[in-house]
Parts: sequence; structure tokens; C-alpha cells
Amino acid sequence: MQIAILGTGIVSRTLAAKLASLGHDVHVGTRDVAATLARTETGSWGSPPYSTWAAENPSVRLASFADAAAAGEVVLNCVSGTGSLAALQLAGAAHLAGKVLIDLANPLDFSRGMPPRLSIGNDDSLGEAIQRAFPEARVVKALNTVNCALMVDPSRIPGDHDVFVAGNDPTARAAVTGWLREWFGWKSPIDLGDLTASRGLEAWLHLWLRLYATLGTVDFNIRVAR
Repeated sequence: MQIAILGTGIVSRTLAAKLASLGHDVHVGTRDVAATLARTETGSWGSPPYSTWAAENPSVRLASFADAAAAGEVVLNCVSGTGSLAALQLAGAAHLAGKVLIDLANPLDFSRGMPPRLSIGNDDSLGEAIQRAFPEARVVKALNTVNCALMVDPSRIPGDHDVFVAGNDPTARAAVTGWLREWFGWKSPIDLGDLTASRGLEAWLHLWLRLYATLGTVDFNIRVAR
């Protein structure tokens, strides 16, 4: 499958490496290809410069947001929450129309320091904002409730635990549910229905961040016991 992943941070890289290892043709999108490759500083999570990572993952192609989105049969939004709408505008509505757009971003606003606030919430969500801005895209919120290492390898935590999908298009939700099983090994993603469920999924980050600070690890998740 041709897969476009927007963003060059640790989430994008983790997903790109996993999907490329499965044989998918992966395009990573960035605002400025030359500038991305020229950076020499490490990332906020201690990740190496993109050029270093790219040399270790030669099958993953770096392209502009627009070129990556045009190439992808499915598009994954891994840009920061506050930058997602701008990045998707650069990707182009025409390149997103009709495609499943998996939104993994969280609207975390660090402008006032830690802990971050949500830049959008309560009666709205980033997932809904993206769908409004790109009405012809088939937006599905998924994987935003776990760390990227766990996204691609749920077996890092013993036993059963859950991820969720939400979107206005039932066929798109079903497709993403299947991909989460096929690509990453999630056993039974829980379908929460339409995109208003994104409000709760994104608000979960308040508790996720407190648990991270308390536990000192990102290897945790929730299980819906019933």
C-alpha cells in the first residue's frame, strides 16, 4: 500500500519504519525537504536529526506535504496538534479528498509551559476541526491515546489493552480497525462511533501526562473491563 505520513518527528518515524518493514511504500511529508535534511540538532525526545534516521531507513521517501499526500492511498497525520491544520492545508484538499485520513495528533498547547493545555476541547476537538476543514476527507481518529512505541507494538504491555477509533464514515472506521490489527497487532480496537468521540480521546491526554510523570514510563495503557 502507498502510505503518506505527515510530520517528521518521533511518532512519524516510528510508524514509517514499522510500515516500511511490512513492505508498504511509505512517503513522509514535511514543509521543506531541504531544510528538514539540513537540520543537525536532536529532537525534543532525543531523537537524531532526520537525515541520520533517513540513512538508516532508505526505503522511506521524504517529500513535501503535498507530494506525500498525493502519493498516499491513505494519509496519517502525525504533525503536532497545533500545526496539523496548517500542514494539511499545505498537503492540499485535492490530495486528501476521498482518502482515509487517520488523525493521530493531540491538540497540546505548550505556550504556557508544562503541563500543556488543550488548544481545543469540551464541545469540539481537533479531529472534528480537521473534518470540517477537509469535508471530502474520511477522517478517523485513532492511536492518539498511546505512545508511539506502543502504537506499533502493543505486545510491549502484557495482556489485553485497548485503542479506539472514531469517525463519521463507518466504512473508514472499519478499514482503520482492520489496519490496526493487520499492521500493528491490536486485537480488538473499540469503535466509538462518530468524531464527537474525539473530544474524550483527546482529553485523555491530561490523565496520560500525569500517569507518565507518576510512572516514569510510556509503556502503559488502559483496558476497558466489562
